[in-house]
Amino acid sequence: MSPTELTALLAFCTAVSFTPGPNTMLSTALAANHGLRPALRFCLAVPAGWTLLMLACGLGLGALVLSLPALRWSVKLLGVAYMVWLAWKLSRSAQLAKVDASRLTIGFWNGVGLQFLNIKAWMLALTLSAGWVVSAAGQPSTNPGERLAIICGLMVFFAFTSNFSYALMGSLLRSVLAKGNRLLWFNRAMALVLLVTAVWMLTV
Repeated sequence: MSPTELTALLAFCTAVSFTPGPNTMLSTALAANHGLRPALRFCLAVPAGWTLLMLACGLGLGALVLSLPALRWSVKLLGVAYMVWLAWKLSRSAQLAKVDASRLTIGFWNGVGLQFLNIKAWMLALTLSAGWVVSAAGQPSTNPGERLAIICGLMVFFAFTSNFSYALMGSLLRSVLAKGNRLLWFNRAMALVLLVTAVWMLTV
């Protein structure tokens, strides 16, 4: 991979990783409700799940999804349904002392599975696969395996650091949100963001 390609890849990964999305919003909400340490499990699940998705796309799953509109819409609808369900769960928590762990906590494997229902993750994986794995400077790549390994390594770093940064922000808000109904409104705001994201997922 040439220095120019690597620079473009780093810029792209930075932009898409740190912009708000389902993963970063959930990282923020989980840390705000439970603290940084419980949210760490989800922060680790995101890069793990995304790497599996990227490997699958690199091995041909992405092309299969794009070639079958019904399958693509199935992924979208499942993702939207899951985001709406998460938003509903999140909007019901009002006070830190009353947070139901089973209501808000997302397990490691749930976080991994969420990546396969996250249209933003699919778009990212498909873009990277088409732009950096199977092609090099507009020409067919001669070393797709090496390129796939580089991309997966970079995205593990970016996926973790971006979600951890959002989780850290959420944990720092805990003392502020503990007063009155602030957590309720925060959770409802996060739920609204998830719902907006779900609507956006239907349009792409």
